[in-house]
Order: sequence, then structure tokens, then C-alpha cells
Amino acid sequence: MAPFFNRSNDPLDDAAGMGEAIAPLQAMSEGIAALVDRVGAAVVRVEPARNGRTAGIGSGVVISPDGLVLTNSHVAHGFSEARLTDTEGRNMLARLIGEDRDTDLALLRVTDARRLSAAVLGDSKKLRRGHVVVAIGNPLGFEFTVTCGVVSALGRSLRAANGRLMDDVVQTDAALNPGNSGGPLVSTQGEVVGINTAVIAGAQGICFAVASNTAQFVVGELIRHGRVRRAYVGVSGLTVPLPRRLTHEFSLPNRRGVFVAAIERDSPAAASLAVEDIVVALDGETVEGVDDLVRLLDGSRVGRTVTVSVLRAGRPLELTVRPGERSAEA
Repeated sequence: MAPFFNRSNDPLDDAAGMGEAIAPLQAMSEGIAALVDRVGAAVVRVEPARNGRTAGIGSGVVISPDGLVLTNSHVAHGFSEARLTDTEGRNMLARLIGEDRDTDLALLRVTDARRLSAAVLGDSKKLRRGHVVVAIGNPLGFEFTVTCGVVSALGRSLRAANGRLMDDVVQTDAALNPGNSGGPLVSTQGEVVGINTAVIAGAQGICFAVASNTAQFVVGELIRHGRVRRAYVGVSGLTVPLPRRLTHEFSLPNRRGVFVAAIERDSPAAASLAVEDIVVALDGETVEGVDDLVRLLDGSRVGRTVTVSVLRAGRPLELTVRPGERSAEA
């Protein structure tokens, strides 16, 4: 009888087989090391300061060579400036341009002009569950620590420090600890796809980051206005895939929409939208996720009637809503 498998007694054959087996792991390791070298140069330690005295430690990521730095609102809140330290040990001072507590994001600018290494904000819509991601930050004071994991889920909702619900949050099992807050979550393309924001106390492998598309919107608003002016409709939603049958039947360009999970009582949406509606467009513009809805509900739509296209019980429906303006943050 022939043996189930043949094993060579030649050590050279064994070595060649081992080399082939580990080659993909070596390639992955080298790829991750290369992206850490590239993006890690844009990561800074953030120490909020008042009257020259620092309090606490967080992380941040430089997003433009002239010194714009993204971090978490809960890192910078209550402070007008911060001391930054880069991977080469250089210290810099930065001032707070603005913060958005609804998304737990804050924007700083380095005050002394210098050209800095900057990371690229990527498109978080391209993320899929199972994608490998890398987190870089300063957990528990251990500077510029790197952890690796996968995207566990997309479109999560998470309660911000001010009590409001953050939508379109990325869940990952890349290990995060206090001090990681404000650091980047990085894709294998070397792009920042999230800003690390929170962990669940007592849990393991359940960590969260604000999606980079949300961060892009917030950065633009903070640069232009120093705050984020938002239209308010009063819904909480989740990004969900659309059944292919419906997209074909109704010729929808969407692959995804926003599932209405809850509606606030007496809100602008309460008179027209219903729980379990799936929003697919706003004023004719395609809505493929919560970040699209957040972006479209900007200050220009406050007090103006908008048309909301939804799928309700598998049928298309056009509704109208008059958004108010979201009240000032607590």
C-alpha cells in the first residue's frame, strides 16, 4: 500500500518547504513594518496643557505637513493648548482649533512653523469586516506602541463623553488602552481609516475608532467655522446592506443604506420617518451609510425642507422633513 504522504529525508527539501510556508507571513510582517514606519512618523504624543502645566496623556496624528493634528475631544477638552512629542523626541506646542464632542474629535495646530511628516486620511467606506488594521499610540505611557488586529464590525453606535450617540463607529480587536485615544487606526494601504476613541471596560478585544470619513467632515467644519454646525432630524441609524432584489427592482444605485433604529420623540423626523425605514437618498443624493447622512445634514439644511427617500416594508417612499439645528454641546 502506498504511504498516505511522502516525507523527504532530505533536509534541504524540508528547508525549502518551510521557506515556502512562511513566505506569506514574512511578506505580511514586512508590509506591516513598512506601513508602521511610514504612518508612525506622523503619530504624536499629546499632553494637554494649561498655564504651562500638562495633565494626562493621549495620542494624535498629523494630517497635514503644516501642522494640523487630529486627536480625541476627550483628550483635549477643557484645554486651549497641548505639548506634542514626535517619534524622534522633538517637542512642539499646539493650540486647539476646535473640537466636536459629538464625534469625540478635536483639531490642533502646531504653533511653531515646521514641515512635519503627515498621514493620509483614507476612505473608511472601503473597510470590510476581517480587514487587517494597525493601531499606533501611547497606551499607559508606553510611547508609540503598535498593535494589530482586524475590523470586527462596521457602523456601530457608541455613546460619546457628552452623552450623545456617535454613529458609524469602527469596531476592532486591535488592542487599545488608555493613552491610545486620538491615535490612528491604519489600513494595510497605509491610510488612516479611523481615530481610536474607546474601549469597553472589562472586555477584551472590543475597541472602537471614529471612521475616517466622519473625521474628514469634522476637520473641514472645524477649519472653516471652529465648530460643527449640524442639521438635526432626530434619528439613530445603522449602515446596512440593501437586498440585491430591491436594488434591481427599483433601479437603486446604492449597495447600502441607513437603517432607522430609533427616532426621538417630537423630533423633526417623528412626523414622517418610521423605525425600520431604510434611508437611501437625501434631496436626491445617494446615502450609502451613516457618514453620508451626517455629511449631508450640514448647516445649509437647517430650517429647509428636505426630501428623504426610504425603503419601507420593501417599497420605495418619498418623505419630507424640515431639520432643525442641533443645540450647542453640553
